[in-house]
Amino acid sequence: MSQLAKMLSRFTMLLVIMLMLVTSVSAQSTRKQMRTANKFFDKENYRAAIPFYEQVLASDPNNAKALYRAGISYLTFDKEKAADYLYRVQKLKPNVDRDLEYWLGRVDHINYRFDSAIDHYQKYQKEIPRRNEERREEVAMLIQHSKNAKKEVANPKDVFVNNLGGTINTAYSEHSPVISSDFNYLLFTSRGEQATGGKAARDGEYYEDIFETRRTGEDNWEPTRKVSGALNGPGHEASIQLFDNDTKMLLYSSVNNGDIMVSERQADGSWGAPKSISDRVNTKDFESDAYISQDGNTLFFSTSHYSENGDLDLYVVQRNKNGSWGTPKSLGTTINSPFDDDSPYLAKDGTLYFASRGHNTMGGYDIFSAKFDSVARRWSRPVNLGSPINTPDDDTYYRLAPDGSYAYLSSYRIGGYGEKDIYTINYIRSSQVKGQVFSKVDSTMIPGVELIFNSSQADKRPISYRDVTRPDSATYAVQVLSGRDYQVQVSKDGKLITTEQLEVPMSLNDTTTLVRNFYIDYVDTTGVTPGVVAGKFAMQNIYFDTDKYNLRPESITELDNIVRIMKQNPNINVSIEGHTDSRASEQYNMTLGDNRAGAAYDYLVKQGISPRRLVTVSYGERRPAVPNTSADNMQLNRRTMFKVIPREGDDQQQNQQINNQMNKK
Repeated sequence: MSQLAKMLSRFTMLLVIMLMLVTSVSAQSTRKQMRTANKFFDKENYRAAIPFYEQVLASDPNNAKALYRAGISYLTFDKEKAADYLYRVQKLKPNVDRDLEYWLGRVDHINYRFDSAIDHYQKYQKEIPRRNEERREEVAMLIQHSKNAKKEVANPKDVFVNNLGGTINTAYSEHSPVISSDFNYLLFTSRGEQATGGKAARDGEYYEDIFETRRTGEDNWEPTRKVSGALNGPGHEASIQLFDNDTKMLLYSSVNNGDIMVSERQADGSWGAPKSISDRVNTKDFESDAYISQDGNTLFFSTSHYSENGDLDLYVVQRNKNGSWGTPKSLGTTINSPFDDDSPYLAKDGTLYFASRGHNTMGGYDIFSAKFDSVARRWSRPVNLGSPINTPDDDTYYRLAPDGSYAYLSSYRIGGYGEKDIYTINYIRSSQVKGQVFSKVDSTMIPGVELIFNSSQADKRPISYRDVTRPDSATYAVQVLSGRDYQVQVSKDGKLITTEQLEVPMSLNDTTTLVRNFYIDYVDTTGVTPGVVAGKFAMQNIYFDTDKYNLRPESITELDNIVRIMKQNPNINVSIEGHTDSRASEQYNMTLGDNRAGAAYDYLVKQGISPRRLVTVSYGERRPAVPNTSADNMQLNRRTMFKVIPREGDDQQQNQQINNQMNKK
């Protein structure tokens, strides 16, 4: 062998040895990172575990165990990334862990893929050993939660959910919002880095502290600051409620396993040292949250003290005449479920709002409402506030603003800043749409034009609003639900002239007005081709006795005919119009017309017609079929009429013909 060959051989061997050493060091480093990550994971400190798993994946992207555990860890912080990691594991190594199907179900559930979640849960359920009854019950419950969520999400409420923004919310958990009576002072609880001097708790977040801020604009707040004074200690403290003209605060403290405390505002504006609200309320067990009534005499609170399995239940206690608190009483099994029931709040109208992991929750905590029946002396069945207020993850600490116009909520949901964020909940309000109708040809005003605004609610139920331009000014005005597009049908003398689109922006108050004038070709453009539908949708009017809205026998016969037609034609929706004669006041007649439409609506629903396919409207005395000049004519005006509601893309000529057929004399 030549000298050069020997040198190359030695160099190659040295290079191989160096690569082996680097690989060995890298492998050792990866194992060390994995051990550290697993140590945090086993302690459920997922926030601390994630960076170490990510370091492992940076050098070994196909490390199935790191992907799997990182995916589980991300469930709280990044739902989409959690799904990405867990599905990558399924493709890479489907037998990585016997619980993979369980976690795939969990991640699909919180990402709104409910059918897929149910499928994964059911696959996992088959593999659970029979002796593990507790796990089998848990998975059965999760399947039901997914079904509940699917139903609620398919029927959303007209609600706008708004994140309070990065001034208040952080990558950590913010919750327990409390607003002052003037709307301008906000207390909340944070587990962010500014809490308790940066001291981390066992789960990797910081100990809870109470923070405050003041409003600088409608949606703007000052930089937040930790509440001054003796309020925040070394453990967990959380805001609950301002009361007694905002001079006192209910709060939670982790002392004594968790107690409800009271702090008073000091002369310098700071909050005084918290004191236990009462030894009748606080026990050696966990008291989590509370709410005191406006008169200060009733306290609702959550406690684990009386529970057999350690879950939270809701109790109420009354103040004695001497100022002390009496004996707590359970709100009963109608409110308290076998799971945690927490965060009570009593609205001014007597509605109790609370968070629960039981009842028909969509997953985790959901917000429920219930009313107390003072006659029967019991609470009504709790009602889930539904989507989008509730999500498949935790939603809790629901609190109404002082005037009840909106609410605050703490929630884990997609699109937040990290963990639990604080949101406002605004119910979408109506807007007034008004204007005039003019001729395109000469810009003259056209009275007697009917405008019908058709759209749908968030849950797809049709809505319809109507008005007729005034004789003197050709003006119209309607109150419509905001935040949606409308098809506006413009008709004259019962003939459809045009259909136009109108976008009504979302309004969160009832004072918004939108001005829209219509310019139309006032000509007969019906263009109905006889015989297209051959009268198959013929629905006759039904009539009523004077000042009555009960259904006559002949009305029942016609309503049964309408039931038959609607069941045979599942794609048509119907508007039910109530009319009266001219006797009594206009306001009284509007109510009477509404009752007459409602009577027909109730009958059709009882016969199996979906409420989503029906809308009701009252014209009162404003649209007589004939002049109210005789008893016979007045009878013809005491009626309910039926019209097909046209849908977007429907043939307008056919819709016109349908309605002509439906309302023929």
